[in-house]
Order: sequence, then structure tokens, then C-alpha cells
Amino acid sequence: MVRANGAVSLRELARVVQTSEVTVRRDVRALEAEGLLDRRHGGAVLPGGFTRESGFPQKSHLASAEKTAIADLAAGLVGEGEAVVVGAGTTTQELARRLARVPGLTVVTNSLLVAQALAHANRVEVVMTGGTLRGSNYALVGSGAEQSLQGLRVCRAFLSGTGLTAERGLSTSNMLSASVDRALVQAAAEVVVLADHTKLGSDTMFQTVPTDLITRLVTDEPPAHEERAAGELQALADQGVQISLAGPHQPPAEAPPPPPAGGGRSGGGVRREAPLPGQRRTVHGAPLPGGPQLRGSAGPGPLGEQQMGERGRMADLRRR
Repeated sequence: MVRANGAVSLRELARVVQTSEVTVRRDVRALEAEGLLDRRHGGAVLPGGFTRESGFPQKSHLASAEKTAIADLAAGLVGEGEAVVVGAGTTTQELARRLARVPGLTVVTNSLLVAQALAHANRVEVVMTGGTLRGSNYALVGSGAEQSLQGLRVCRAFLSGTGLTAERGLSTSNMLSASVDRALVQAAAEVVVLADHTKLGSDTMFQTVPTDLITRLVTDEPPAHEERAAGELQALADQGVQISLAGPHQPPAEAPPPPPAGGGRSGGGVRREAPLPGQRRTVHGAPLPGGPQLRGSAGPGPLGEQQMGERGRMADLRRR
């Protein structure tokens, strides 16, 4: 699967080999030690894949369920008659499909995929930037795209990226894409980042949105064992970023009030649509009230049977 797609999530591997994510994580560590792949937060890539950005076909299969839930929640932030900016990416493409139902909406984008998703929405006006086509993600980049955004002002920008940390904010691995994303940010009063949990804690080469310019993060709740992602969420919240956690049955977020004059974040508090994962975990070994206990990955049964099962999984992962 990694050879075919360039990258794969732990959830997808666990589903294919029919075992737990904890077990897959242990097996992926062993495969990394053999030099067969590189571990990345929430998944695995081909060796040396950190500096190589995956193309659209690979990205579209990563965390697809999470991206759908994030798009569902983010769509509730957009009101009738607004003007918004939507950047390039597979998650923003999912968002665009839902924005087709918002009447009187104006969408400015540099993404051909976003524009295509809105092409048949009769009550939505789509404004494309200029620029040079970047084929790997179907986005318009370069000076033409940046210049077409000068003098533009919208209420909200929806952006995605390759990595997100509390220290540097949103980042991407391509310089041209980063430059256009920065221009998109300058055109908006508020910035909403759409990023699934596999991107939390990952830091790539080019910064696009520093943390102090991110108004809200819409993401999915990390699995119980993803302590690093939970820590990044808490750190982002501590810096004033509003956190919206999407889930399979998460209702759409309410559209926020219009941003204050002069842009920037509204108010000084942190609004959370769901408790952060770290609030339901143990602190210094003591469980928080009402919080779930983390269970070990080892199951019952003779040691010999466990070893045979692990060998079978490892062989299956190597074949895939």
C-alpha cells in the first residue's frame, strides 16, 4: 500500500490487516528499523518521503473519513451571503462540496478542484486567481496568483497544509504553495485551518500561517494513544486558537459572529466545541474523573500464539 500510494495512515493499515492501531504501530516501527518505510505522525511513507510532497491521488486516500467529518463541521462556519477564501487541498475540496448549498456565497480560490466542486452551484459565485498551474495539487501558484489577491478582503479564509505545530503554525513542503497561502491569509479577517490529526505535530519546510494568525482549527479527535497530537491541540488552545473537534456524529459548528473591525481574533477566550483529548486522559498515572482508561495492546493467550500472530501480520504488511 505504501509503494502504491506513497503514504498510508495507521487507521487504514489496521482496517486492511484487521487488527488494532496499537499493533500496527508496533509493526510499523519494526519495518522502519529494516529500512522498508519511514514512520510519520499517524501513518507511514516511503523512505525519505518527508521532503517529497505526496500528489493528489495519494493525499485523497489518507484519512478520508476524518476529512469528511472536518468538512461537515467547517461548513457550518459559513453563512449566507458571505465572501470567503478557500485554499488548495483535499480537505478544502471536501469543504467546497458542502459550500455549494450556501446561497449568495462568493468563494475566492486558487484551486481547480475547489472551483470544480462549485461549478454547478447556481447560487455561488466562484472567483479564480490567476497564476501558473501546479499539476500535483491542481492549484494556481506564482506571482500571477499572488498579485490577483492584492486589495481583496473577505471575512474568512479556509486553509489546509502539510503540517501544524503550536510553535510554527501551519506549514507546507512547497515554496510556491506557501507563498500563495500567505497571500490568501492577508486577504481574510479570520483564518480557519482544516487539518486532520495526522498533521498535528508535523513540521515542514515553509511556514504559511503563524500560530498567532490562526483563529480556529477544525480537526478530528486523535485516537487515545496519540499523545503527541493531543499535546499539540492543548498547546494551540493555550495560545488562543479556537479548537473545533469533528466526529462521525458531530453537529455543524455555528457560524461565528462577523469579525471585529480591523480583523484578527474576536475576544480573548478559547471556544471549544468538544473537550480536548488530553482532558480525558490520565495525569501522572491517575485517571481524570469520568475519563477512559488506556488499555495495553497485549491480549490473552500463550506467548507462542502471539509470536505467530505477529509474524503473520508483519508478513502481511510487507506484502501490502
